[in-house]
Amino acid sequence: MTITIFLVSLIGAMALGVPIAFSLLVCGVALMWHMDMFDAQILAQNLMEGANSFPLLAVPFFMLAGEVMNAGGLSRRIVNFAMALVGHIKGGLGYVTIMAAVIMAALSGSAVADAAALAALLMPMMVAAGHDKARSAGLIASAGIIAPVIPPSIGFVIFGVAGNVSISKLFMAGIVPGMMLGVALWVTWWWLARREVVQVPPRKSTGEILLALREATWALVLPVIVVFGLKFGVFTPTEAAVVAAVYALLVSTLVYRELNLRSLVPLFVASAKTSAVVMFLVAAAMVSAWLITVANLPGELVALLQPLLDSPRLLMLTIMVITMVVGTALDMTPTILLLTPVLMPVVKAAGIDPVYFGVLFIINNAIGLITPPVGTVLNAVAGAGRVSMDEVTKGVLPFMVAQFLIMFAMVAFPQLVMVPARWFY
Repeated sequence: MTITIFLVSLIGAMALGVPIAFSLLVCGVALMWHMDMFDAQILAQNLMEGANSFPLLAVPFFMLAGEVMNAGGLSRRIVNFAMALVGHIKGGLGYVTIMAAVIMAALSGSAVADAAALAALLMPMMVAAGHDKARSAGLIASAGIIAPVIPPSIGFVIFGVAGNVSISKLFMAGIVPGMMLGVALWVTWWWLARREVVQVPPRKSTGEILLALREATWALVLPVIVVFGLKFGVFTPTEAAVVAAVYALLVSTLVYRELNLRSLVPLFVASAKTSAVVMFLVAAAMVSAWLITVANLPGELVALLQPLLDSPRLLMLTIMVITMVVGTALDMTPTILLLTPVLMPVVKAAGIDPVYFGVLFIINNAIGLITPPVGTVLNAVAGAGRVSMDEVTKGVLPFMVAQFLIMFAMVAFPQLVMVPARWFY
């Protein structure tokens, strides 16, 4: 009965057009009424405590770093460097997109920001070169979702807080799977674009490549600082977010000099607005998470999935399918906040490594950003690249399938995640 009330109140509020954060509060109130424990003070207290978390401070700082990176010229220089390396190959603009997405993922951790920047920079060039418009948009959208998997990742921060899992270990474990998603896109693009007749830019000289590398060096150093700082315990993930934001600000204003004090104001305002939305969503979700624990919904789910606890791979497959379905209707952050407190007890009861589960869970949620009808990244690419949603949706399908295949390969062979993860621990 409790599960029914939880689902009906949440889905009913969303069906009425209530924003996700307020739908979560409605769900929480409904559960409190059902358990005869409604108290406005308890509701307010849990709402405040939901956002009162030191690790969650990483979210606004990583968002600020992404805003500054795109406006301050770091993204453009990364694209130029990738263009100098592989732009002359047939289908080279696609490979440039994938390389730039992987590098930018190590700077911002935001799929929407990376996809929008790539669409604005590369979409006109790909169309002018003769690439299929829908396919190009689909590749850019699929490349953008690598950002939540490669550190620093906002998704890992939120999951780590919600599931009480080491964020540093999640960051380190996400490096190789993120690269594997990039390889899947590379192979898929090669297969689809091999017969296209397109204009190929001339090969860059060694001097031009070195010049592009020199201009991009300041941008390329940031992911190295973050990874090595986390690996050797120089700073925590939250402190890494501050380092990333300050570094991006210094490079954009003092080195590249594309931003001044006046231009920083709208960037701070934009990142503050986005952070406020995310943090309110987190706070509202923590109310529901607390009530989920009080109502023992995880215990009921463990009992429901008891036959699968002896088969971790089958259980993971079931969880991944459930997450895929939820991801078509909900954005990444609410999906993480809703499912994590419910699924973590099941995962631990089955003896599955929480870090391994977290990596696959975030990959699944990241792919959910390009699954219609919600598909936040699809909307971002459609807007920034000036293409229709139908075209982006059509173009993204083969790349989305390739990334799902990689995810299910990790379900079948957990060593693909855990063996390289231990290299970085």
